[in-house]
Amino acid sequence: MLGRIIGKATTNGFSFEIKSGEKPVEEVVKKFDYIKVMHKVYGFVLCQVIEIEVTSESKIAKCTVIGFKDKKTSKIKKLKIPFDIGSEIFIAEDELIKEIIALEDSTNGAYIGNLEGKNIPVYLDLQKVLTKHLAVLAKSGAGKSYTVGVLLEEILEKKIPILIIDTHGEYSGLSKENNYLTDEQEAIFNIKKTKYLVKEYGDPNNYKMLPLRLPNNLSQQELVHIIPGKLNNTQLGLLYSSIRGLKEITFENVILGLEQEESNAKWSIINIIEHIRSLNIFSTNPVQYNELLKPGLASIINLKGFSPEIQQMIVYKLAKDLFELRKVNKIPPFFLVIEEAHNYCPERSYGETTSSKILRTIASEGRKFGLGLAVISQRPARIDKSVLSQCTTQIILKMTNPNDLKAVINSVEGITNESYQEIQNLSIGTALVTGVTDTPLFINVRPRKTMHGGHAVNMLEIERSEENQSGEKSFVDVNKDFEEQELLPIITPTISEKDLLLMSDEPDNKVIRRILVPAYQFVCKDKEGEFKLLFDMNNNSLVIDIDDYKTAKLPEFNKLSKPQIKLLQTAYKLKVFDQETIMGKSANNELDDDLQVLVDLGYLILEGENYSITNNYVLSRLRKIANFSMIDYKKIDFSEKLITNFELDKVKEQLSSFTTILDQQECNILKYEVVDKEEVKLADEN
Repeated sequence: MLGRIIGKATTNGFSFEIKSGEKPVEEVVKKFDYIKVMHKVYGFVLCQVIEIEVTSESKIAKCTVIGFKDKKTSKIKKLKIPFDIGSEIFIAEDELIKEIIALEDSTNGAYIGNLEGKNIPVYLDLQKVLTKHLAVLAKSGAGKSYTVGVLLEEILEKKIPILIIDTHGEYSGLSKENNYLTDEQEAIFNIKKTKYLVKEYGDPNNYKMLPLRLPNNLSQQELVHIIPGKLNNTQLGLLYSSIRGLKEITFENVILGLEQEESNAKWSIINIIEHIRSLNIFSTNPVQYNELLKPGLASIINLKGFSPEIQQMIVYKLAKDLFELRKVNKIPPFFLVIEEAHNYCPERSYGETTSSKILRTIASEGRKFGLGLAVISQRPARIDKSVLSQCTTQIILKMTNPNDLKAVINSVEGITNESYQEIQNLSIGTALVTGVTDTPLFINVRPRKTMHGGHAVNMLEIERSEENQSGEKSFVDVNKDFEEQELLPIITPTISEKDLLLMSDEPDNKVIRRILVPAYQFVCKDKEGEFKLLFDMNNNSLVIDIDDYKTAKLPEFNKLSKPQIKLLQTAYKLKVFDQETIMGKSANNELDDDLQVLVDLGYLILEGENYSITNNYVLSRLRKIANFSMIDYKKIDFSEKLITNFELDKVKEQLSSFTTILDQQECNILKYEVVDKEEVKLADEN
């Protein structure tokens, strides 16, 4: 027994005197502990300590009533009759807490962490999150993007499509395992490191990510709406005049129409439209929206580097198009995540942005059409109040700004004065979650299963090898064993070194050699749009698979006769054939000789009487072997660096025979090689 109720008791709260004896108070009861009290009518009722006062004369705990389970209806109810003065207070068992708060639903819930001070998992109701929206609010550096990453991992586990508006490029880590997750953390939170399917789109001029291309054909309303700044009446008249009668409104058509106008006011509009066009965001070959939204896929719209006006324009166009498509069920239900939401839907006193209206519409109507919304912000006072009020689930981390705290109190139901005070003192990793129950809950957010990207870049940090990842070696320390390197453009495999060793025979006797392969990433274009190819400059071949490191060469048609090329085309269609079969498909009179030439050059394999196509050459469309691996700049220790054996101009000349090259970037491919420890030892000795 912890004590007895004293003073005044209401149906919502009471106080009790702590009976600690000679023990310190904190060893008996702590703030936010869950307690139970026997009620003469309702049985045991779950309550919570919200404040503790210690004086020279007494130790008093103030408590709030959470509720009890009605035996007839099995529903959780509030008190209608206060506790008796003198009622005994006990620590609540985990089972009672689970029963009253109903925290566990692993089937339809998102596991975000454990109840503060308890090893009790807390699951957010995903149906509520996805249909009634979510807000994540905190000051800068308090862990917003980390917590959102935890929630997104859970949503991706349920195979729900996600679209992330990523203002600062913080979410690409969802595609990588969290190699800093310890065995102890895995055991405590019952999680395993993992990675998810991620596609990152951004500035078309930044070839580290997929090019973001939006539809070039706009409605009159969209064209007027996306132009930064307000046009005066004269300019609006000119714009409407130039687009009158156009069957298709594109930037090119609008500029041509404006150039026909006589007024000098046209030039300022032309300059604005030409600037938008020069960004290469709008295209006649845009990204297909059904490619953005696939089950289990997180599509990231990385807006880092764009001006605020252009960011708002992109968010407006994307959100509007996707909302319209969702209303007619042409794309699947999905979850839209808006980072730095105060920039895209600010409170009206801070001004209207291009994207404000559509986000207000999605907040109020999206739930009807299966479009969930998450708004994340470090300045809740600046978010549109109508948007914030639509979010029935809130995750609140540390916040100290008085205006932001006031905005939270005004928009979030169930926040008590004690919770309000506690928000200012939350430690990193602890969040106040509302919307799960009638009472706000304090949660210890679980560790990420994927890598967290929302931190500052450390230019002096070297990527550690698998056996050193748990250590704290600096670049200077590691440099004693490895040659000093500058920051290198690196493409790394998706498979980890640890997994590679586990898949090998006798993994305890094996080690990983890191080999740097000189390469170029080419940006190419065909009728379907842009794609990337990765070219190994050491062995003059295209990289088909980075993890298993498979390559294939481009066919050298200049070394083949026309009959041999036709024969190869026929062979490619047949895949496997004998001489009689291909004779029926070919008019080649020198079939035997040409078949032998193709075998000698490695295009065909002869096994018995059957011929088959080899994997030595790329004989299909190059788009099929497109590689969208991201180039990252880092310092890295390696065992060997291969040399470049071929000239870039000759490689481009060869590649240009098969596709159009738009650009290229030099890089290195990190290739893993599993070898015996004994081999490494002998090599070191020699």
